[in-house]
Amino acid sequence: MSDSPTAILPAHAVCEQARRSRDARFDGLFFTAVTSTRVYCRPICPAPTPKPANIRYYASAAAAETAGFRPCLRCRPELAPGNAIWHRGEHVVARALQLIEAGVLAGHSLEHLATRVGVGTRQLRRLFVAHLGAAPIHVHTTRRLLFAKQLLTETALPVTEVALAAGFSSLRRFNAAFAQANRMQPRELRRQPRAALEAGLVLRLGYRPPYAFDALLAFLHTRALPGVEQVDDHSYMRVFGTAEAAGWLRLSAWPDSGHALKLELHGVQPALLLALVTRLRRMFDLDADPRTIAATLGASKLLKPLLRKCPGLRLPGGWDGFEIAVRAVLGQQVSVAAARTLATRIVQRYGDAPGTPLPLGLQRLFPTPTQLADADLRAIGVTTARAATIRGIAQALLDGRVDFHPERPLEDFAARWAALPGIGAWTAHYIAMRALSHPDAFPAADLILRRAAAGDAPALRTKALTALAEAWRPWRAYAVMHLWRASSNTAPAQHLRHVA
Repeated sequence: MSDSPTAILPAHAVCEQARRSRDARFDGLFFTAVTSTRVYCRPICPAPTPKPANIRYYASAAAAETAGFRPCLRCRPELAPGNAIWHRGEHVVARALQLIEAGVLAGHSLEHLATRVGVGTRQLRRLFVAHLGAAPIHVHTTRRLLFAKQLLTETALPVTEVALAAGFSSLRRFNAAFAQANRMQPRELRRQPRAALEAGLVLRLGYRPPYAFDALLAFLHTRALPGVEQVDDHSYMRVFGTAEAAGWLRLSAWPDSGHALKLELHGVQPALLLALVTRLRRMFDLDADPRTIAATLGASKLLKPLLRKCPGLRLPGGWDGFEIAVRAVLGQQVSVAAARTLATRIVQRYGDAPGTPLPLGLQRLFPTPTQLADADLRAIGVTTARAATIRGIAQALLDGRVDFHPERPLEDFAARWAALPGIGAWTAHYIAMRALSHPDAFPAADLILRRAAAGDAPALRTKALTALAEAWRPWRAYAVMHLWRASSNTAPAQHLRHVA
């Protein structure tokens, strides 16, 4: 995505129509504030329609709160999906927001954030106000307080742990900030008696429809690592953490639909909650705007029928960048099933076994770069060249020569990774697509893509496919998913081969 100006809000008439019809496709793309009540809502709020003269529209929750409005207790703005325009891509604001989501402002100054995205502090503040209606620190604070509001509403966590989960080191400061934003004390939001914490936490993760959850699960199912993940037609399960402090999660459709997924968490430390939820929102692409993506890709005669067959197809991210990088190398010029077999052997040989009880089938953690930097992977069937590449990746991550920094532009990210021995453009872009969830990553050398784009003709050359895909920017990664899915419907998934 370029640094050219982007619309702050949908057109006023569009906002009006979306609000009146409670159109869930616009949920999170703008917020409605009512001057008579000083409350701001999602466009899907079921409350009676206010008088038009009392309505104000804002581009973000932070903008509404900066203007003195408090979040609605009925439609709960904390459940609104994010705006992928600003949570993905390469605009300065998008890259800065990704760093805010990664917690940079929790431990660093605004100057540090501005330096990371290559602009001055004043310029960054100006861009945030222009595009989101609020300064970076207000976006950061609103994000934390809305997450705290969700925890107070949906879980039995003590207020002290909610404050910690929201990134507040002081309960007094949390109480003061929450009361200022919500016009009530945190304890006043509790609606039910405390339940046993041992039962785990359940959170609602909202998305913008349509959402092809079944297609995303099918993609992850063919790649699920035994011992680390379990994927079926209805849910995704995974072990996470360390051997000393392991937890597990399950993600499934919310029972009453409601455009949300149900997240069940067990064994997670409160201080890690926000980061974990943020990671899952990226991994399951919950902030995507299918309407905007379809408007671009639907102009292609090749892609238009594929979008009709699977509306709301999302970009399946990966849980961990190093895990994705290792599996990308293992998948070079072999089938998905063969790559998974090799990855499973690596997990069984080098992955730690958690010391805490876990559900049947979840018993291993994926190895860390430290564990694989000197590992002899040839003993488990990995070729000499790929074993060397994986060790090289592990060492490069430890040395800081490559990373998974969310603010890094796609071409810079791909160039750094392609500089490593054994990593080509296909692998670098595949890693960007799965580990960073970059919407414009495009592994153009992929044989399946080149065949699918050619139709009944011989496979396109990489250069020709790259030229064709220029019209699909900045959503080329979604085009990849549609083409791969179309190909998997005509050939067994275990026979598909990705060529580096």
